Amino acid sequence: MATPTELRFKNPAIFVCDMQEKFRNVIYEFDSIVTTTVKLLTYAQNLSIPVHTTTQTSAKLGATVPAIADLLPSAPHDKTKFSMLVPSVAAALAPGSRIALVGIESHICITQTALDLRDAGHFPYVIADGVSSCNRAEVGIALDRLRSEPGITVTTSESWMYECLGDASHPLFKALITVVKNKSSETSKVLSVLPPASKI
Repeated sequence: MATPTELRFKNPAIFVCDMQEKFRNVIYEFDSIVTTTVKLLTYAQNLSIPVHTTTQTSAKLGATVPAIADLLPSAPHDKTKFSMLVPSVAAALAPGSRIALVGIESHICITQTALDLRDAGHFPYVIADGVSSCNRAEVGIALDRLRSEPGITVTTSESWMYECLGDASHPLFKALITVVKNKSSETSKVLSVLPPASKI
């Protein structure tokens, strides 16, 4: 049985996929997924949760947006592959990691990353209020597909945060509540638009 100083998730991690400035004006509700990502990264700092970030061909598509880049513990891994599970990221993951996955695009990089993580023995949690695509309809279709995939969970950022901690008696519960309360109005606003066709 876990003690109150242990997290419910043995090896939590957060994946931030390709949140680059060049995508700001083409992704549906881009600012909303930035908001959710910032919330998760703030939570990660408070609980010392590893964060892994990628950029897609940054020489052409630019750097990570400043609001997210300022919270990253290390530089993003640049890639051409659609999946985030490139060798440098895979090597840094603890076995059986439970990974909150945010970023773009839902039907391409997010889907392929979730599938690769599952196949590598990890537990991907696709954060429905933290992923999007250029075309709004692609988001709902991708989430529907991922819900049907064994070993992949579609959930919300707040649900993952609480499940990761697992116990209100945990010494870090106050840090969780602080993040939740400080982001409450933003979270409500994001959930009014993401996911576009929620079945959560």
